[in-house]
Amino acid sequence: MIISLSKKPVNKDMLHTKQKLLGLCKETQKRMVESAKEAMNEAQNALNEYGPNKDRYDSFREQLIGRRDMFASQYQKALTDMNVLEKINCKELKKKVEFGAIIISDVSKYVIAISSGKIECDGEVYYAISPAVPIYKVMHGLKQGDSFEFNGKRQTIKELF
Repeated sequence: MIISLSKKPVNKDMLHTKQKLLGLCKETQKRMVESAKEAMNEAQNALNEYGPNKDRYDSFREQLIGRRDMFASQYQKALTDMNVLEKINCKELKKKVEFGAIIISDVSKYVIAISSGKIECDGEVYYAISPAVPIYKVMHGLKQGDSFEFNGKRQTIKELF
């Protein structure tokens, strides 16, 4: 007896678009990591050049420390977001709105990954959003053909992958 486990054919255009979009997200995030690291290092160098406390209440040194710590925090968040992007499987097409999905509605296009704003890909504008934003919470679990309303605008999911 022969058993056939046929799967729905994978749309190569969708996979290509998904890989390209996630690649653009990673490039943007890599620039953010490098920028935050550079700013953190510059702040540390300024702190090193300033030297030890000049007196008990050296507010300028405290400002330099605060600046360095702020950039260190941004650097850590950028690294964390990069790790989140690495968890997305570019070779998997999604059937419902969830982390790693690409959603094309009749109004906008979304990448569910991290919040990194507008991404232009092949002349189209996509919005990279995280699962923590309100519009995701409205869309979560929906499937192709489903509709949702956000900020008074009704949208229908035309494609989902």
